[in-house]
Amino acid sequence: MKLTRQQFLRALPVSALLLAGCSSTETAPANTEKLVFDHAYPLDYAQQFTADCYEGGYTMLTIPEDGAKFLVVPEDAAEVDELPEGVTVLRQPVENIYLVSTSVMDLFIALDGLDSISLSGTRADGWYLEEARAAMEAGSIAYAGKYSAPDYEKILAANCGLAIENTMIYHTPEVKEQLEQFDIPVIVERSSYESSPLARMEWLKFWGILLGREEQAERVFARQVERVSPLLEQPSTGKSCAFFSITGNNLANVRKGGDYVAQMIEMAGGDYVFADLTDSGNNLSTMNLPLEDFYAGAKDADYLIYNSTIEGVVHTTDELIAKCSLLAEFKAVQNGSVWCTTQSFFQQSMELADFVLDLHAVFTEENPTGLQFLIKVE
Repeated sequence: MKLTRQQFLRALPVSALLLAGCSSTETAPANTEKLVFDHAYPLDYAQQFTADCYEGGYTMLTIPEDGAKFLVVPEDAAEVDELPEGVTVLRQPVENIYLVSTSVMDLFIALDGLDSISLSGTRADGWYLEEARAAMEAGSIAYAGKYSAPDYEKILAANCGLAIENTMIYHTPEVKEQLEQFDIPVIVERSSYESSPLARMEWLKFWGILLGREEQAERVFARQVERVSPLLEQPSTGKSCAFFSITGNNLANVRKGGDYVAQMIEMAGGDYVFADLTDSGNNLSTMNLPLEDFYAGAKDADYLIYNSTIEGVVHTTDELIAKCSLLAEFKAVQNGSVWCTTQSFFQQSMELADFVLDLHAVFTEENPTGLQFLIKVE
């Protein structure tokens, strides 16, 4: 469902600015037979996970889509004798993590949790996050193979306590099965399936619970909400915008109307030109359109934003038109209103507020400066 600026503003809860953690100062008993429920951890936006808090500081993290359940147990807490079938126990501190899902790294950095990661599914030169690249170059994080071809020997030698994957792992399910046979728990995170930027960022609380840093997660998240809230009180700019890239087989890759990038354009005061594109029977956030359909939908857009993530950065109008000659006829190209994302954008998961602010500056200022994620195509 497409969320308008007005709907988003009405839905913005006051609780997003409050600290409402589930950590407990109580000491767990010497031994416990079962969990005693205390309360559900409050989430304001995220739909792809839940957290239930129990007496003694235990927290059950659940990813409803695949039914995965992870019981986070405080370091000195007792073992639980009676657990539901299929629950994976993660005792704090969770260490020597094999991090494959690149969008999670920035959340760990925001939580000062980089030292809990020992292994990466991305090489040093594939990171646009300075802290992650520096950690790999210094040797504190080692490359352990991509999601489909992990280095099991290195992972086992590192005494890996957890593997964090995204849903790409389902293309090679045997890898997940092998890791679990080695008694390495696997979390398949689903932040990319959240439809709003704040919902994606609220996964910070998932990892905050895992690391025992709930209050820090809540503070950092609240600051991000505060930064974008003033924009939501402003009227729409009336400016239309397309976010796209041209694929190698001459199709236009665009975001669907319910995608978080489309929502960020709306939050910044713009009108996303493909807002009516629906799920079309799958969970993918993007859709490939024939160039004729893209032309019909975006030729009169006030702004074009080129997604550099897959096809690379476009620096000049000539480079853009070389990808698709039809683009020369677009209003935004003729008016010089074309921008390109930096390649770091999709790794910097905690900077989505900055992207919204960048978009708002582009929509409202003649010559915006100091942008973090948008580059003018000259």
